Amino acid sequence: MVAEWWEQMSATRIRPVERAYDLLPLGAIEPRGWLRQQLEIQANGLTGHLDECWSDIGDSQWLGGERGGWERGPYYVDGLLPLAHLLNDEALIKKSEMWVEAFLDSQDDDGWIGPAEQARDQGYEYDPWPRFVVLKVLRQYYEVSGEERILNAMLSFCEYLSTALDDNPLESWGHYRWADLVVSVLWLSERTDEPWLLNLARTAAEQGFEWGNHFDGLHGFRRPHTTKRDETDHAAHVVNNAMGIKAPGVRYLLTGKTDDRVGSAQAINALDRYHGQATGLYSGDEFFGGKHPSRGTELCGVVEYMYSLEVLASIHGNARFGDRLERLAFNGLPATFTPDMWTQQYDQQANQVICNVAEKDWFNDPEANVFGLAPNFGCCTANMHQGWPKFASHLWMRDGDELATIAFAPNAVTTDLDGQQITVSEETNYPFGESVVFTVETDEPATFALSIRLPWWVETTTVTTPDHGTETIEATADYHTVERRWTDGDAVKVAFETPTRVERRYHGAVTIHRGPLTFSFPIDAERKQIGGKIPHADWEFYPTEPWNYGLELNLDDPASSVSVAFNEPGNVPFSPESAPVTASVDGQLVADWGMDSDYAWADTVPSGVVRGGGDSESLTLIPYGCTNLRVTEFPWVQ
Repeated sequence: MVAEWWEQMSATRIRPVERAYDLLPLGAIEPRGWLRQQLEIQANGLTGHLDECWSDIGDSQWLGGERGGWERGPYYVDGLLPLAHLLNDEALIKKSEMWVEAFLDSQDDDGWIGPAEQARDQGYEYDPWPRFVVLKVLRQYYEVSGEERILNAMLSFCEYLSTALDDNPLESWGHYRWADLVVSVLWLSERTDEPWLLNLARTAAEQGFEWGNHFDGLHGFRRPHTTKRDETDHAAHVVNNAMGIKAPGVRYLLTGKTDDRVGSAQAINALDRYHGQATGLYSGDEFFGGKHPSRGTELCGVVEYMYSLEVLASIHGNARFGDRLERLAFNGLPATFTPDMWTQQYDQQANQVICNVAEKDWFNDPEANVFGLAPNFGCCTANMHQGWPKFASHLWMRDGDELATIAFAPNAVTTDLDGQQITVSEETNYPFGESVVFTVETDEPATFALSIRLPWWVETTTVTTPDHGTETIEATADYHTVERRWTDGDAVKVAFETPTRVERRYHGAVTIHRGPLTFSFPIDAERKQIGGKIPHADWEFYPTEPWNYGLELNLDDPASSVSVAFNEPGNVPFSPESAPVTASVDGQLVADWGMDSDYAWADTVPSGVVRGGGDSESLTLIPYGCTNLRVTEFPWVQ
């Protein structure tokens, strides 16, 4: 669909060792519009009530209980805390603070945080990995509290770790997830000026897995020489790779080397080539699964990929990371939940025509694609919560007196620019619309730069400035900067001319995109409760209508075949019943395409140009993120 992903990185946006952009503290960005509505849905769903319905959180060893003391508690708070503060929800703030106090109270005199028993249960006497997540939580809490004791607790643990790593080098999960530690260590170093922290960061990077070499050598799935051990190694684990995507960029901050500078973008390119899915995700139903649209992608992999992109946008300042972040946030993230966010899947599929407990040709258990409280395994139940809050808190970044858009969504950002407090409100329905208005609120005139991301999928962008000057920009995958002396009420209007795109996919299938949105045929479904209690019960979804359509498309001129309509987002932005965008296209039922004869999923899409077996019908596609059952990769019918 595009040239090599990494080749489109703009070298002018990269500054060796020094980050391109600084992150804004939690609380600087206020979600509005549909984004706030989505966060409120999350707060009213599992995130706000998980401790009440899941003993792994409610009775966690981290809180002095009997259940898990490994990664699940920290995972949960890593999303709960930012959600609480983005919404200024007092009940959730108190709930998150209870966890923070528990983390601090559990710290030993030597600096170790949390229970040790679970580490031994996992097979290691020493396992710092879950503490990497605790450090993420403490960073965010410090941003909203400013409490010195948080820095002291982080320093104490890092001092413990700097000594412990001499005798107990990183192993297992920590060996592969070292970049998450280093991000926090560098953050702490910038706020304390403790020189030994840089040595700890370098030690962790040296002991950690070499992700750059891994992605350089990434090969296709199930090549003849690949063993089962290769396929299920930690290096093929979907979540490890999602975390590892940022590792070359994080290492670049320590080395300044060119290989590290381009390594993360090369990683994304390799994952796309061998395992890429239509939404910008890559397959991983625990381990790599190739490009077949019936293979699954784990929810933990979605939210960790998003977090890696947010980190990389700060390091490199490249628009392409924001492009990919939007694709994941607006497609893969919402699609793996029911619209009320009370249930979730472990694995989602691009061609997801049935969700049931049945044998599938993947690494996870047969129930991995049903919707429920904790299908297959509980890590996603704990880790899912960071997706939307982290996205909302990374919409903007800054560099001195430059304020840059990383991703588009309705919000307002407040920060100090040119020596005074400035608020920039962003009014938009994006991605359910293709225009944005930025309005400045300031008590006194101020000089600063507003850098607007130009997504790669836009043909032209029209920017209208406060003096009514209009500029049409053809460049994409870059930033356009408006630098001026701003007064209260000044507005910049941005309009994206966004074509409809058709992408050729696995086995010659076709997929329709518009902007960051991927479109799917929503399959009417019957839900069957198979366990649990409402509202967090376990559900199978069965199709109640034919779904085996091929699309009649003019690949040379997709816009002539597809009609896209935009509507206002409703109270539930991502729902089959109220999708804010629709794409109308003609299609035909394809008689020789249906369910796989051996497994409970859609068979491989027929290759080449398919001759339809029925009358042409008008089909209405909706955004992938609004669907439960769906077809996303279609046969091309002529």
